[in-house]
Amino acid sequence: MIDLRRKGIATSIPVSIVGRVSKADSDFVVVSSQENELEQGFGGKVVLTTKSLSNFPQPLVHSVKSLEGITVGDVIQILPSGVLHVLFRAGSLDNSLFTTDQCNSNCLMCSQPPKKVDDIEYHFELNCSIIRLMPATTEIVGITGGEPTLLGQKLFEMFRMLTEMHPHCLVHILTNGRAFAYQSFVKQYLSVSTENHIWGIPIYSDFYSDHDYIVQAKGAFNETIQGIYNLARIGARIELRIVVHKLTVLRLKQLTKFISKNLTFVERVAFMGLEYIGYTPFNDQLLWIDPLDFQEELHDAVVLLDDLGINVSIYNLPLCLLPKEVRRFAIKSISDWKREYLTMCTGCALKTDCGGVFGTSKKLSENIQAIRIE
Repeated sequence: MIDLRRKGIATSIPVSIVGRVSKADSDFVVVSSQENELEQGFGGKVVLTTKSLSNFPQPLVHSVKSLEGITVGDVIQILPSGVLHVLFRAGSLDNSLFTTDQCNSNCLMCSQPPKKVDDIEYHFELNCSIIRLMPATTEIVGITGGEPTLLGQKLFEMFRMLTEMHPHCLVHILTNGRAFAYQSFVKQYLSVSTENHIWGIPIYSDFYSDHDYIVQAKGAFNETIQGIYNLARIGARIELRIVVHKLTVLRLKQLTKFISKNLTFVERVAFMGLEYIGYTPFNDQLLWIDPLDFQEELHDAVVLLDDLGINVSIYNLPLCLLPKEVRRFAIKSISDWKREYLTMCTGCALKTDCGGVFGTSKKLSENIQAIRIE
């Protein structure tokens, strides 16, 4: 995994700074183009170093354990405490803008459990800084939370900034889709919508009460389905996401048929492996099932949709846990900063094609093994 948080000793840094890396090597990193450099008088540069320095003539964070992986073009937040957050990595396709810890659902398997905090303004300002500083060549960026649509007008303002400053950047937004059940929200979004937006929306059952139970929100299924239809009516690009666990696998066949009859207009259907963090460890008995135990259900679901010409993918599952016939649908979907390959993966014939496992997961299948091809 890649460490996106570092810690050093800060000197002459009285406020949070967001800047872009202009120089980088193993011992020294120079951060410039700060969003607040003019009003704070920083002179345009902050130095980060692994060395222990004193009497340095400009703002500094020293004695950082490692600066490995930080490169020119990265966007970094520097806190007065000496904590460094790598907010955007110029060489990665797995960058996301985190919008809020708040959510109007409370999914049983949420990897980022929601919090009742007043954080929307803070993250909005931070994301605006990132958008202004991220490279003009940025190909794709995610928007995530919490639930991004809770930002309302601030989310639309982020879309405007992205379109103006990065017109060719693909924007993938993770949402429960419920806000789009309301025409007033759809009309507001229309003013900023572009073909570069893709909405990733989860659906967990064809039966409303099952979906509502999994997301712990009454009426969520109806709002989500209505939201998907409303987005489709305005030509929005939609990716359906199905996290496969013990509860969703029970009606995976019926859900797949529901999609094949009612949601054929979506751009992609993604079946996803479980990230075992957040709420999941607390709901282990409800949720955990070894991927080997749902191979048949996953195989049949993927084949059914593929036969109908629906674009289908498998996310977050290593190839060794998939039926051979559907391995070609697997995508390296785990973000590079938390993707890992285990010791037993050494020598696997398909390792270069495999997306690995979540390095963040506290529990993994015991059936992961190297694939040998004679």
